[in-house]
Amino acid sequence: MSDHGTVDDRDQRKLDRTEAEAVETAEQTAHGARDDVTNTRLRWWVEILVLLALYIIYSGIRNKFGSATVSPDHAFTNARRVITLERNLGLYVEEGIQDVFLDYRFFLQTWNVFYGTLHFWITGYALIYLFRKQPARYSLWRNTIIFATLLALIGFSWFPLMPPRLLDSCGEFGACASYGFVDTLANYGGLWSFDSGAMEQISNQYAAMPSLHFAWALWTFLVLYPHLKHRWSKVLIAVYPWTTLFAIIVTANHYWLDAIGGVAALAGGFAIAWILREIFRRLRHPRDVTPAPA
Repeated sequence: MSDHGTVDDRDQRKLDRTEAEAVETAEQTAHGARDDVTNTRLRWWVEILVLLALYIIYSGIRNKFGSATVSPDHAFTNARRVITLERNLGLYVEEGIQDVFLDYRFFLQTWNVFYGTLHFWITGYALIYLFRKQPARYSLWRNTIIFATLLALIGFSWFPLMPPRLLDSCGEFGACASYGFVDTLANYGGLWSFDSGAMEQISNQYAAMPSLHFAWALWTFLVLYPHLKHRWSKVLIAVYPWTTLFAIIVTANHYWLDAIGGVAALAGGFAIAWILREIFRRLRHPRDVTPAPA
């Protein structure tokens, strides 16, 4: 009787595990996590090397063909165009938003740190999460952020834009105009500053349009939100793009139109990544014409 009960218990536990695995598989399939996993071959060290190489190439191109070769007059002309458009829309609000908080030094230092660091950590976490938990979705969304970043390079080259923080600056890269903006990194401090020695010379001062900070934040939201279990975590990731938008404005690093440019770059990156994935899928499986989930 005891042996029979033990066998029944084992069978029940196996059945429970089987049912739980079936439910998990169904949930992940609905989100694309188990789509063609057997054909997914990912090596973490290869991914790190590829992403590192791409970032080095991106940084080199971004900085070489930016403020090092673009005149301040050109970048200032583009800034006036952005400001004119925002004024015509009745939405030139950046200076007014920053002005509200200029008396709060620690508050602005906090947002300087947020602006300078958080997008690396959170984006990196999202990539690792995809790699480990959603392997079939990883390639699509990794390629999305790569293509979005490459499209941003085109934006930086085609439309070098003086950010708000440099409009009132009389330094090498500034316009020495009177718009009322304050470079919070230079005047309030953070973990680093654009006008500190080598950083000023190697960084593209006019890489404002599009805002990759906002593009990466929106990408992170799209990647993580569908799979978060708790309401508080969903709320946090949902407000992350909006806090990033606030950060890039209150620190005077971007105009809000730069965030719209970031959305366009991300949409373009996703379109390219999705089209390429479908082309390769059809080449590998010509009889399978059903699009894979994102």
